Formats: sequence, structure tokens, C-alpha cells
Amino acid sequence: MYIVAEKYLVTSDVFDKQFVCNLDACKGACCWEGDFGAPLEEAEVETLKAIYPLIKDRLTPAGQAAIEEQGVATHSEEQEGWATALIDGGPCAFIHYEEDGRASCGIEKAHKEGIIDYLKPVSCHLYPIRTKQLPDFLALNYDHWDICSAACSLGEELKVPVYQFLKEPLTKAFGPHFYEELEAMADYHAQTGEQT
Repeated sequence: MYIVAEKYLVTSDVFDKQFVCNLDACKGACCWEGDFGAPLEEAEVETLKAIYPLIKDRLTPAGQAAIEEQGVATHSEEQEGWATALIDGGPCAFIHYEEDGRASCGIEKAHKEGIIDYLKPVSCHLYPIRTKQLPDFLALNYDHWDICSAACSLGEELKVPVYQFLKEPLTKAFGPHFYEELEAMADYHAQTGEQT
């Protein structure tokens, strides 16, 4: 079921499902699992090209080699757009490993160190929401991935719906007014179980 918010279609799972990232459990598996890199907006491809020299030394040697060979992003007809380059079809080329062995994002690490303003791809910041542009609407879908089962369990334990967990990135991506509408829709949906 979808709920209409201005020019957006929001799946009711965004309100019904619970989610809180649990990096202690998953070790950042989303950085190395999957068949494609992180989806990118076209403008983000240019951003990654511009910042690559500044963040290069925060990436693994294999990640650097993948980017030197493929560029920062590849275009996929199947995914209908751009995605970050991958290391031998596996981990994201921008992967960084912490001292405790957890995978993280080299882009985000550089951002936290104050080297760049760009945080990370919007698709990563919004996960587990994935967006898809339709003719008249932008659809916001909940993406269920088994590697995030620990995040689902923690979300259920803490009673944190997906949209609340993603308040910061949703507000950043679509504006505070949109998030206020989401909160109103969540209340209506909880009371009626209907779409608005």
C-alpha cells in the first residue's frame, strides 16, 4: 500500500516496519554484499570524481585500483542508472575497514574528519529506503535485505519505525516540511490503517 505525500509515493512499510542499524552485528555488510554498487544520482558521480583525490588514501588499495580502472561509478542498464564502482564485482570501491574489522565508508570517514562537505551517497544515507522515479511521482520503497535482519530485530526491540530512524536523511533529502507530512501520515495510518 502506498501513501501519497505531495509528489511522493511512500510505501506503508516505511511506517509499519522497524529498523535501527546494528553495526556490531552486521559489521557493515551492506558495504560488501550485493550485485551492484550504491545507486548514485548523476550529480553525485561528478561529486565523487571531484573529491576522489581528497579521499583516496582512506580507501583500500583494492578500492583505489578498482576506481583507477573503472572510474568512481559505473552505469547499469539493469539498475537504470549509476552506481559506485565495485572491487571484483563484490565490495564497494569506497569501502574502508576500521581497526575492529567493521566495514565503513571512506567517503563518510573523510567527511567526519572535516576534509569534505559531502557525507556519502544519498542512497546509502536513506537505506533501507530506496527511491525510484516514476512518471508523476518519486516512490519511496522499503527494501528488505536479509543481511539487515539484526537491524530489524533491534528496531523492533526499540520500537523505532523506519521513517523515524531515517529522520535526518529524509529531512536532508526532501526538506523539513516533507518529514512533518510523514509524521502526520504515520499518525493517520496508525489510527486507520488506510492510505491518505
